[in-house]
Amino acid sequence: MPDKPVRPQPYDLGPALPVAANAAPTGSALALGRVESSAAIDGSNILYRLLYSDGGQQPRPYALARWTMSPPQLVGQRLLEAFSATRPVVEPGMGLAAVELRTELDEFAQLFEAPGVSEGVVRLRVTAIAPTAKSGRLVGQRTFTVRKPAPTADAPGGVAALRAATDEAVAQVVTWANGLPAPR
Repeated sequence: MPDKPVRPQPYDLGPALPVAANAAPTGSALALGRVESSAAIDGSNILYRLLYSDGGQQPRPYALARWTMSPPQLVGQRLLEAFSATRPVVEPGMGLAAVELRTELDEFAQLFEAPGVSEGVVRLRVTAIAPTAKSGRLVGQRTFTVRKPAPTADAPGGVAALRAATDEAVAQVVTWANGLPAPR
């Protein structure tokens, strides 16, 4: 009798962050675009890099672990959930928001400093523009990099570290964006 084929284990970032039951969006509307990334990140592979072996130059996928959605989609979902708790969120181009956020996911991987020692690293570059201004004026831009230690040196440990790093990065983005000056 042949062995059953082994299927990759699916992972996501877990349940949404808790929001206070009486919290209602109170800020002005925000246009939130789709999170962009390089082709290397925009897939279902859970990636790791061996900094101690090849300087981290080669991203490697775990053989038996996959994301349920691409990392840009996972991060975009987290951003939408977090911003929706504080303000109305609309699609870009609707003309309903004074500020539009454009987000690029530059890093989303488990980095190994040594065998058995790793961390999840999330790096987002966020650009805020005023789309209704005559020239689409730049309101601000910032890069957010968050590193969280992985509890284990495997895919589940990397997922846990990336979940924690993503949630902290999203919280930092929300705080930054909600503190931007209102465009004129």
